Amino acid sequence: MRIAITGSTGLIGTALQRSLRADGHEVLRLVRRAPRAADEVAWDPERQTVDTASLAGCDSVVHLAGAGVGDHRWTAAYKKQIRDSRVLGTAAIAEALASLDTPPRSFVCGTAIGYYGDTGTRRVDESAPPGDGFLAGVCVDWEAAAEPAVEAGIRTAFARTGLVVSRTGGAWGRLFPIFKAGLGGRLGDGSQYWSFISLHDHVRALRRLIDDDTLSGPVNLTAPEPVTNREATAAMGKVLRRPTLFTVPPPALRLALGEFADDVLQSQRVVPTRLQDSGFTFTHPTITAAIRAAQTD
Repeated sequence: MRIAITGSTGLIGTALQRSLRADGHEVLRLVRRAPRAADEVAWDPERQTVDTASLAGCDSVVHLAGAGVGDHRWTAAYKKQIRDSRVLGTAAIAEALASLDTPPRSFVCGTAIGYYGDTGTRRVDESAPPGDGFLAGVCVDWEAAAEPAVEAGIRTAFARTGLVVSRTGGAWGRLFPIFKAGLGGRLGDGSQYWSFISLHDHVRALRRLIDDDTLSGPVNLTAPEPVTNREATAAMGKVLRRPTLFTVPPPALRLALGEFADDVLQSQRVVPTRLQDSGFTFTHPTITAAIRAAQTD
């Protein structure tokens, strides 16, 4: 197959293209500069331009690009960047695909379980409505921006991603060195649920969304049993053989992270009903298995 990917240099994009190429698929990488290689395609999400001609003949497009949610403090300017990088970028790709004489068979748009807001102890799946807050609103607009692809008849799946367990990047990648130094501990009281997925399973799930013609609309990419932050902390300590004595109180988090701290402390107990109903099985269904797998990422 011929598959195009945005966000190909990120944690998930890098792993996905490696997996696809290992199986003999052709991968095109959308880049925000002049292409320097035969497998690169130019696009500019801010100007909403895409080299549409280069996407002709693609079987699928996987859209993973977006400014990092936790990369900077949430100033008004950076919140705009978070939103625009997702909404404008998705609209650009969706409109480009819709304009093709022969559009791809599938469009996989990476979104996030932030869609559900704070769910407390309540288990939610893809049937749940959107929650409240900045990230929930971004996710709603993000998915709505893909409507041109949906209207063009392209099977469009929204990969609502949880916390990806990896030592090489993402939010969890920042935790590994802290815990290895013996400085890890729970955040707040540790009762908030974390919906996680191993990097390996996340790539496998994305490939299921690329291939499975029965999957469209929202699909949660999370392991089947979310854990509390307290349980995740204990698992990290056990796997890495380090103490987990420290606790970061909410005021300290808010001082360090600003508004983003409230999202770090919120609880999201999200389950992958549609993915499992499709027959997908997890290689790393538990938090301990996911952390162990991350040791070899």
